Amino acid sequence: MSKTPPDLRRPGVSRRGFLQGSSVVAGSLGIAASAQAQAQGETEPDSAARTIRLNVNGTSRQLTVEPRTTLVEALRDTLGLTGTKIGCNQGQCGACTILMDGIRVNSCLTLAVMAEGVEIVTVEGLADPTGDLHPMQTAFSENDAFQCGYCTPGQILSAIACIDEGHAGDAAEIREYMSGNLCRCGAYPNIVAAIEQVRDSQQG
Repeated sequence: MSKTPPDLRRPGVSRRGFLQGSSVVAGSLGIAASAQAQAQGETEPDSAARTIRLNVNGTSRQLTVEPRTTLVEALRDTLGLTGTKIGCNQGQCGACTILMDGIRVNSCLTLAVMAEGVEIVTVEGLADPTGDLHPMQTAFSENDAFQCGYCTPGQILSAIACIDEGHAGDAAEIREYMSGNLCRCGAYPNIVAAIEQVRDSQQG
């Protein structure tokens, strides 16, 4: 038979008392840390923030962001350009697709501070000054290439780049080079048809 181990607890120290004492110490340390952080914040207010200038849809925009702010957050939350959507926030769905110097980019994976000095185009910048839609926007409408519409801004910008890149030779190639933009409604055949319509009009 195993022997009962001797009581190794110190006299006068209970488990409840130990936990209560630990809570008091932890709380005190937390208050001290908070006070220190507040004091540092008072001496260096918003020291991490940075003022940047972005060229968006042909207009230079100045804004102040934290270094960790993504481009999609800056576009939506700071500049109010909510046409660019946040989907997976991991670069897998394409809802946040924008154009940077004509190249399609997942803006959820791009830091805003990295976008200085390039020309950014969002869906809000596609129509001309008179309000006429971009041919790709018109083609999406005419071919019913969207249903809920959430992915549509990213789809349209990616479709424009797909043609400009020379990757719209046939339906199979279009599907391959549009595979980074997901449509949960399943409007893929109509999206391909819209791209083919714009491609053919440009070639004609």
